[in-house]
Amino acid sequence: MTGMLTCSWYIFVIQSVYAKRNSDIPPGMFVYGGPWKYLTFLNLVRCHPLFFGLASVNDLPPVGKGSKMSLLCLCKDLLFSVFAFPVGMFVVLLFWLIFAYDRQLVYPASMDSLFPPWMNHAMHTLVLPIVFGKILVEPHIYPKTKNGLAALRFVSVAYLGWVVWVYLTVGIWVYPILGLFSSSGLTVFFFFNMLVLALLYLLGQTLNRKVWGKKRSYIL
Repeated sequence: MTGMLTCSWYIFVIQSVYAKRNSDIPPGMFVYGGPWKYLTFLNLVRCHPLFFGLASVNDLPPVGKGSKMSLLCLCKDLLFSVFAFPVGMFVVLLFWLIFAYDRQLVYPASMDSLFPPWMNHAMHTLVLPIVFGKILVEPHIYPKTKNGLAALRFVSVAYLGWVVWVYLTVGIWVYPILGLFSSSGLTVFFFFNMLVLALLYLLGQTLNRKVWGKKRSYIL
């Protein structure tokens, strides 16, 4: 039941954000790629609705036993452990750290008229207690650490490639803060972000073990 409610909430938020694409938006915000170039939007669309959608199906009364249910559980746990938890935590922590330092570098004041406060918090605040709470109320089976980190690293590199591609194509950084760095500074910044993501993955894995005890891992 909670999975279905959370999935519905995320779908509502996504629809509300996407509906703004034809509004009077700040210059350059949706140039090339629209909202799909922002990690916040990708996180909302690909991780959380999909994960909680699978969770809501998994919450339904079983109609039988077999490989389909096992595969569903496998996909749900992999999606949570490798993407939903670390990426969701990363988006919230990095956004508010940069916002506290200088909001113009990540969320200019001009965006306040486009996205009301509730929508900003739906994208950048509520994600944290939702994923954190999920790991406390339900056990998850994590893959082998090296494989989980490899999957997370692949996704991270793919997204960084997308960010660089947008810049090379239209000459605009997805996030204004990236324009402050030199080439070597960007390399260090990107590496630091990937390190933080890896640490958040390990945090989720550790919390899961502390709360629920050591569980078996999928052979992945």
